[in-house]
Amino acid sequence: MRQVIGRIFAAGTLSAFALSISLHAQDFKFLNRPVQVHGFASQGYAYSNENNFLTMDTSHGSPAFTEGALNLSMPITDKFRVGGQGYTRKIGSLDDFKPQLDWAYGDYKFARWFGVRGGKVKTAMGLYNDTQDMEFLHTWALLPQSVYPTDLRTTFIAHTGGDVYGQLSLKKAGRVDYTAYGGLRTYDSREGYYYYSLANGFNILAISGHTEGFDLKWASPVKGLMLGSSWANLTTHRSGKWITGPFAGGAYTIDTPPDRVSVGYGDYNRGRWEFSSEYRSTLEDLAIRSPLFGPTAYMLNQSTEAWFATAAYHVTPKLQVGVYHSNVHEDNPNNPKNTASNHITDEVGTARYDVNSHWEVKAEGHFMDGYGDIYSAQGFYSQWNPQGLKPKTNMLVLKAAFNF
Repeated sequence: MRQVIGRIFAAGTLSAFALSISLHAQDFKFLNRPVQVHGFASQGYAYSNENNFLTMDTSHGSPAFTEGALNLSMPITDKFRVGGQGYTRKIGSLDDFKPQLDWAYGDYKFARWFGVRGGKVKTAMGLYNDTQDMEFLHTWALLPQSVYPTDLRTTFIAHTGGDVYGQLSLKKAGRVDYTAYGGLRTYDSREGYYYYSLANGFNILAISGHTEGFDLKWASPVKGLMLGSSWANLTTHRSGKWITGPFAGGAYTIDTPPDRVSVGYGDYNRGRWEFSSEYRSTLEDLAIRSPLFGPTAYMLNQSTEAWFATAAYHVTPKLQVGVYHSNVHEDNPNNPKNTASNHITDEVGTARYDVNSHWEVKAEGHFMDGYGDIYSAQGFYSQWNPQGLKPKTNMLVLKAAFNF
């Protein structure tokens, strides 16, 4: 019965959750300074009626949906703090429990209006990019995949470099929180970029890039209303070899000079209601070079528009229900328009129940149309759908999470 509903919702992982309880409130002192220890573990189960999603065997029901993280932070002085987080997951073939350093940096706050961070720093972009690793903050089992694709989490969550940040008072007009940053991008050889490239016949042997950008959040004088905007340049350099087709065995490089990402977002809380929305536009120019092409690069221009809108309601202090609409559209001249292969829309309904302040369980239904562009990593991969991708996918996601 669908692998006995994910082997009774991955009972072994729930046992690991119980063990994690012993870590709760285990803050301690080092050199007479408090060290805070926090983390989370989550176990999910996904079942779809058609396409397999996120490299999981969801069409037969899959419990291969596990994540965990542990972080420590410590104030060195009243103004200087250091911290870091280790993370691991297995979502289908994504990462396969490979340990990762999510973030690790030093933060010196000169004043409320000015501070600096350096190291591997969370990237401030949009509503949720720098809180993706905080499961307990979100109503949803899966964040809107149009803007926060799970298969590209490592690529976007952090950069190795530095930030300047601060909070500016606008008096009666509210306040603005700002962040400006720059650094090197992070890639994971077991995430979406590598899997979609293999599906299209070219193997990525090396990938790198840098990013620079800013994020502004305006806490308006309207109670509960926050508006924001982000902008970033993202460059990518890939090199590898074609593994199929007429160029099999030939070397190539792909550069983006650079992608330009524009983001607008907002969040509004009123009573038991919360509404949020985000729009993201990405313009990308790919320069593909190979000795087989001669001195001229093959240029591929494409753009992506993605957005979502959510509404959530607290029925009781412990029970929250919500819905969202998520949409991503790839405009690629090599791909026909208005077909299942250039977009994904996702209608979602969720219920979240907080067992206590450390445990929550979520049940979520997804009703998806389309499966995205073949030149993008967006959840659907031909390797895990050898019979061909279908235009529509319905999926149930169950998730339990513990945080301390």
